Amino acid sequence: MRRLPHRLSAFAIACLLSFLLSIGFNHVLAATPSSSSSYQWGLPDWTPRPIVPETNPMSQAKVELGRHLFYEKRLSVTGDFSCGSCHLQSRAFTDGKPVGVGATGESHPRNSMSLANVAYNSVLTWANPLMTNLEQQGLVPLFGEHPIELGMVGKENEILTMLRDDPQYREMFAAAFGEGDENINVNHLMKVIASFERSLVSFNSPYDRYRYSGDRNAISESAKRGETLFHSERLECFHCHGGLNFSDSIVHERLAFQEIAFHNTGLYNIDGNGAYPPNNTGVYEITHNPADMGRFKAPTLRNIELTAPYMHDGSVATLEEAIAHYKAGGRSIASGPYAGTGSTNPLKSQFIAGFELMEQEKQDLLAFLRSLTDETFIQNPAFSDPHDEVPSAKFDSLSFDANPFSRR
Repeated sequence: MRRLPHRLSAFAIACLLSFLLSIGFNHVLAATPSSSSSYQWGLPDWTPRPIVPETNPMSQAKVELGRHLFYEKRLSVTGDFSCGSCHLQSRAFTDGKPVGVGATGESHPRNSMSLANVAYNSVLTWANPLMTNLEQQGLVPLFGEHPIELGMVGKENEILTMLRDDPQYREMFAAAFGEGDENINVNHLMKVIASFERSLVSFNSPYDRYRYSGDRNAISESAKRGETLFHSERLECFHCHGGLNFSDSIVHERLAFQEIAFHNTGLYNIDGNGAYPPNNTGVYEITHNPADMGRFKAPTLRNIELTAPYMHDGSVATLEEAIAHYKAGGRSIASGPYAGTGSTNPLKSQFIAGFELMEQEKQDLLAFLRSLTDETFIQNPAFSDPHDEVPSAKFDSLSFDANPFSRR
């Protein structure tokens, strides 16, 4: 999953959807997928289930097919790039780079977001409030041109031919949607990749075991003090990074309505009036409302120690630097084209006010943030690249239970 750049508008997506109707995107009514009610999420008892579109109920067959296609390098113009190239399991499905780099080497203006618990995200990109559906969002990296990510625009029929000519994919599509070439189409391709992405749940960090499962020794005393700081009005972290997924843009079965929020954190203030770099102006790119300049989504903090560098443009290298940014109430850039004092940005959030923090308190806060790392998530073979496995050692995905929780 990738971010929607400002040059690929909602109108462009609508045009692309219209084109795809002619090559298989209209087969949604012909599909007979199994019900989500039988899908085993592998969630702990305290965790609500995600909301799944009625047009794409979860099934293990779709998830496993989506896993293969998420890592399928033939879905790129160069044949050596996949969704998994920018979303590495070992990095909680980020890539460790400041900004994403596509198959042809073209840089994306934004940092690759983590896919951990993406099923709980009410909005899927850094700054597009219209992008709320994984099936739709998947079209952007596959077919978008500005920038090129996978670079398959105009090659839709080549994709379908490749899938229909591959015996393994024919078998897997049949298991997910029924026999017949008509069921191997772009609509179903998007659905299975979305299903795999929704399966990427992460709720087994030491903090989860401490806070929700009663293991009082799961985190250190330092991390416990850090939790108190995190939820204090002095630091204000929890206002944007609170709740189940440590993000205030969230949706699940226990919420009456989905929550969507974007924030200006004072990362830039180029002209003294709140300006951000012209290729990264946040929600303003969509709305052209001056008040939306520099407003971006607050991403999940789960597995945060694995997902550096930080912020929408990857311009903050470490957690220590991120804390320093918020401590100062905004970032100051002394020279260069982006020079400015972020703490005086007139458009920044009221919660970015700065605070005092002793060295031990900083270490406590870091200990808490690191307690959000879910080792079982980054090691779960159900989320790994199946193309790297030794064929004889492959597990039966329909019966494999890699989740540490009682499955439900």
